[in-house]
Amino acid sequence: MSKKKAPSWPLKAYKNLEFLNSPEARQIRILCELEETERRFRQENIEDTIVMFGSARTLPAREARTRLEALEKKLSGKKRLSQKDHQDLHRAKAAVRNAPYYKHAMDISRMLTEWSMSLPDKKRRFIVCSGGGPGIMEAANRGARKAGGASIGLGISLPFEQSLNPYITRDLQFEFHYFFVRKWWFIYLAKALVVFPGGFGTMDELFETLTLIQTHKVQKHVPIVLFGSDFWNGTINFQSFVDWGVISPGDLDLFRIMDSTEEARDYIVEYLTREHLS
Repeated sequence: MSKKKAPSWPLKAYKNLEFLNSPEARQIRILCELEETERRFRQENIEDTIVMFGSARTLPAREARTRLEALEKKLSGKKRLSQKDHQDLHRAKAAVRNAPYYKHAMDISRMLTEWSMSLPDKKRRFIVCSGGGPGIMEAANRGARKAGGASIGLGISLPFEQSLNPYITRDLQFEFHYFFVRKWWFIYLAKALVVFPGGFGTMDELFETLTLIQTHKVQKHVPIVLFGSDFWNGTINFQSFVDWGVISPGDLDLFRIMDSTEEARDYIVEYLTREHLS
């Protein structure tokens, strides 16, 4: 004799995945990305970070050169290059030009992590935090790993970008759906910011941070280093903002442009020591 099938009771709302993934539950999903992240930071005893970001396309120097050499060899047999060939060649040469910043990011992250680990405070102070992806983000997490320290990766789900890089501390890997929640966590715990050459995403995050500090929506002053004068001075004419009267001359003091990893390290360490450890 077969057993009677148990009655199918309605799912509780918080177990109903169809509902949780619906437009009506968007606010719940946003709260989850805020609350679950905060819970993990609290569990890991993290209260402040050093945020580093830049282009996801930046490659280590050897990899960039190898790709360029392989492409040049491939194209050398062609009598006439197509438009796509020219575009591929341009990207490969640009990658070689940009490649030194990968090592600079790794070195700064390593030095700041070594300094952080030397502090007597029991909390995990001034942990390097990246966007979790490849390029400069990978270099930042890799530098912290090289120093033997922890690092954070605030990943974002995108259809055309790789997953989280392998150098992030396992318990500090995050994957966000909402850009604005991810930005919240970038700035909320940040005590310093190092920005490397990057594209629209890098500019978006940099200018949003500058705006929050300029308008005093963020009460703390976050030391901001723009690393790589060739890129920053060649890409953005910051003085022109002043000349046109759309920002004040003093707003240019919200950041510093640097080319030396040691100078960047010393500036950030001196500031954090004075403002947060004295």
